Amino acid sequence: MKAIGLTEFGGPEVLRVLDLPVPQAGPGEIRIRVHAATVNPVDTLVRRGIAFISDAEPPYVPGMDAAGVIEQIGEGTDTDLTVGDHVMAVAVVSGTHGAYAEHLVVPAESVVRVPTGVSAVEAATLPMNGLTARMALDMLHLPAGATVAVTGAAGAVGGYAVQLAKADGFRVIADAAPKDERLVRELGADVVLLRGAGFPELVRKEIPDGVDGLVDTGGIAALAIRAVRDGGRVATSVGGVQIPVERGIETRNTFVPQYAREHAKLDRLRELAEKGSLTPRVARTLPAEQAPEAHRLLEAGGIRGRVVLTF
Repeated sequence: MKAIGLTEFGGPEVLRVLDLPVPQAGPGEIRIRVHAATVNPVDTLVRRGIAFISDAEPPYVPGMDAAGVIEQIGEGTDTDLTVGDHVMAVAVVSGTHGAYAEHLVVPAESVVRVPTGVSAVEAATLPMNGLTARMALDMLHLPAGATVAVTGAAGAVGGYAVQLAKADGFRVIADAAPKDERLVRELGADVVLLRGAGFPELVRKEIPDGVDGLVDTGGIAALAIRAVRDGGRVATSVGGVQIPVERGIETRNTFVPQYAREHAKLDRLRELAEKGSLTPRVARTLPAEQAPEAHRLLEAGGIRGRVVLTF
């Protein structure tokens, strides 16, 4: 099968087309013929040898979410899915098991149908990014009616965090650059404030006591924590962010592989997308062979949505 991977770590240029054996689905597993795989920031860390690299021998294949068609179901697998169903899945990268490949084997719990009316390219942006936002909100463990701040709200995970927070019944205060203000409002944020160093103070003008929780997808939790009330909660989706311990505020870091088999939560993303409450966001589509260019685009910054590779 064709896959996009690497045998040595480095820049985007190390990504190349590989010819690998087609994996077989075992008990409890499903094999998908991948039509689309999303390019995420964590993929660049895999490429650089920083994240999700096991003791397995190379080649390493990045990719944490995909959409396509079921072509094999392992013997004895408990699922209501059938061969030929159009599905989306979250993948935990391990050796050659990433989603940048024509064929992907994952646990059945990591697979759900694509939302009705949503293309494979669009659906591929939902699993990992949506579950990351879902996990961050779950970590806050706040009651409906609470107020949540979201940083990086114009980004893929941040946008999903805004929409999922609204679906949970929260009031959402989000940050945005002037060029992104309209987008973030359309995503459903109740209040949109200028992103940057002054964001916490702007939040405090809106809510003097501070917000109940903060979902940080912009990597600025150390700054934005000032917007959180005493005893509030912070969850960040950005690895390596050091969050100060202060004022009784609880802080957590998301690790989405822990949600890779949360089938009900993944299926809830499907339901919300079908209802129009969750909006897949595709910035650009490229053929799989152009994965190096996709990584360059992502690392250059400014992408609104996700670049998706097609197979």
